[in-house]
Amino acid sequence: MELYEKTSYELSRRLTLRYSSSFGMSSRLFDSSIRRHIYAVYGLVRIADEIVDTYTGPDARQQLDELEAQTYAAMKRGYSANPIVHAFGLTAAKYGIDSSLIKPFFASMRMDLTPREYTDAHYERYIYGSAEVIGLMCLRIFCLGDDDQYQLLAPGARALGAAYQKVNFLRDVAADYVELGRMYFPGVTYETFSDESKQAIVTSIETDFAMADSALSKLPRSSKAAVMLSVSYYRQLLYRLKAAPVSVLKTQRLRISTPKKLWLLLLTTLRYGVQG
Repeated sequence: MELYEKTSYELSRRLTLRYSSSFGMSSRLFDSSIRRHIYAVYGLVRIADEIVDTYTGPDARQQLDELEAQTYAAMKRGYSANPIVHAFGLTAAKYGIDSSLIKPFFASMRMDLTPREYTDAHYERYIYGSAEVIGLMCLRIFCLGDDDQYQLLAPGARALGAAYQKVNFLRDVAADYVELGRMYFPGVTYETFSDESKQAIVTSIETDFAMADSALSKLPRSSKAAVMLSVSYYRQLLYRLKAAPVSVLKTQRLRISTPKKLWLLLLTTLRYGVQG
């Protein structure tokens, strides 16, 4: 079983790094004692994303339902024949990640199966389940079972998750609409999406980042460098999105260049050090 456990976490790591170069770079700054558990969370999230974003079968909802059921079973049994689910189940059991965080995540994923016009309520519910609870799952790991610390930092973790997701929405607005038929911003259609409506979204993101700042300064040393590097990436991306007109966002997916990422990595490492 030890070999299977090790292999399951390794597969979670590989899956995560293949899909996200930015997160892959920042994840290397997590302390080795928690790094594989962060990969376990993102591995499960990645599988769910694949079901709703790239799998085109008519049974996508069934696939998602089965993945959720497998997740709860793995947490209860301490085992799954799916190695990605197996790793997540072990991590969830170890750090107290329970259904109060997992259910909203899968609920948001189901919302992606049926494109809709988003109201404010839909928007808030989707962001909570698709992003804020991911921040809370990671925070459970960061806090190593210290519930007082978790409760103190939870509002900041939620705000940071919301900021990240809204940045992703802006960056991916063209692909989300053209390829998937989605437009997440409430009261805005693809046709009416304008520089004015974009500015309102940017202001919302800046508010979320400001709310997260106080929590970021209190993060444990084992996670601070990695999270701060991730924040630097997203703030730099927001800077580019803010400067670009909507006409550009509707035709291009803006990115941070590799040299810029490496420069931010250097600055973060110099300031916070490298974990074991």
